[in-house]
Amino acid sequence: MATSATGILTADATPAVARRAWPQWLALGLGMLAVAVTSLLWDAAGARLLLGALGAFLAVRGGVLLGRAGELSAELSGRARGLGVVSALAGLAGLAVAVASADLAARVLLVAVPLLLLGAAAGLLARGGLARRGGQALLVWSVLVAGLLVATGLAQGWDRASAVATVVSAVAVAVLAVPVLVGAANLRAVGARPDAEEGRPLGCAGCACSGGGCGV
Repeated sequence: MATSATGILTADATPAVARRAWPQWLALGLGMLAVAVTSLLWDAAGARLLLGALGAFLAVRGGVLLGRAGELSAELSGRARGLGVVSALAGLAGLAVAVASADLAARVLLVAVPLLLLGAAAGLLARGGLARRGGQALLVWSVLVAGLLVATGLAQGWDRASAVATVVSAVAVAVLAVPVLVGAANLRAVGARPDAEEGRPLGCAGCACSGGGCGV
């Protein structure tokens, strides 16, 4: 799954684009790790921090999709606007819950964690190759997590299950931060290449360009 994610980050990235993108991905990965670790250590507000961070990310992502919708074709523009509105509304709702109540934030995570994991697994299963194998593994993990939360809720109470859901959410955020950081490192490597390489044919080392070219 990490290989698939980092491949998406670096696919067709030119050095100029990579130089602009890698600091943003690095900041996102480090921010995800910081949120995950703080949520694990801060029992009183861990759920609020996780839900608030997720809400902020979705709200910003929705705004970006809405802003870029006009640059796309008619079909893609409609999809982008729809996803943008849903993402922005979900993000704002998450932020509102995180601000309002710690208990409610934990209950939202209790429901949202299994649903998000199952949704991500379904999305990966619809693809082929490595993504599909990752989706199969994520589906198994999603079922195990859902079973653990239900069993905890029935045996020890739903407050305890909400606390477990918060821990699972923090671990998931930390795991997802790894491919983001690897992708940032790959983008940084792409950005370190000279811009002149963008126009060279495959296999060209630029050694004969000053002499009229090698005829590749």
